[in-house]
Amino acid sequence: MIEIFQIIVFIFSAIAHEYMHGWMAYRLGDSTAKNAGRLTLNPLAHLEWFGSFFLPLVMIITKMPFVFGWAKPVPYNPYNLKDRKYGEAKVALAGPLANFIIALSFGLLIRVLPVFNITFIGLLGVVVYINLVLMVFNLVPIPPLDGSKILAVFLSPSVRARYLGSERAGFILIILFVMLAGGMIIPIVNFLFRMIVGS
Repeated sequence: MIEIFQIIVFIFSAIAHEYMHGWMAYRLGDSTAKNAGRLTLNPLAHLEWFGSFFLPLVMIITKMPFVFGWAKPVPYNPYNLKDRKYGEAKVALAGPLANFIIALSFGLLIRVLPVFNITFIGLLGVVVYINLVLMVFNLVPIPPLDGSKILAVFLSPSVRARYLGSERAGFILIILFVMLAGGMIIPIVNFLFRMIVGS
């Protein structure tokens, strides 16, 4: 039962993440996501069967140290952004920021609610933890993760082109990171979790 709850939390957290990318792009002048019908919280517009369901379920069942996956990336046109210098970084940062806001909101709820039901408090903790994992993982600077797009705006044009050009091998790089160094994000997530929840 807890596995199903984790999948549901993951799906809606990933949708919020992608929605905020589109929302930020729209605020900065690009209507690509809106025109494509992706500026919505409707799950059907965002879900991708492998990244949204199968992969996270397998990772939960096999008790991986953390769970990751994805919804369909929200499209945007960087040439339409009013902020040509930092616009792409702002769009990239909006997704992890959405996960942080969700984690903080549910964490504060845990702090103020009386502990009348340990199971309910535990479920709220799952929401906080999954969103922190999504936030921290997406900030890893491996293309095509959000962290790479944030870092890229501070690189010279030639270095940036080579750096983001590795996005074609991004999935392989991400899998290697999860297998070889994925555990590095757990202490960060645990620290943030304790700071937010207070325990």
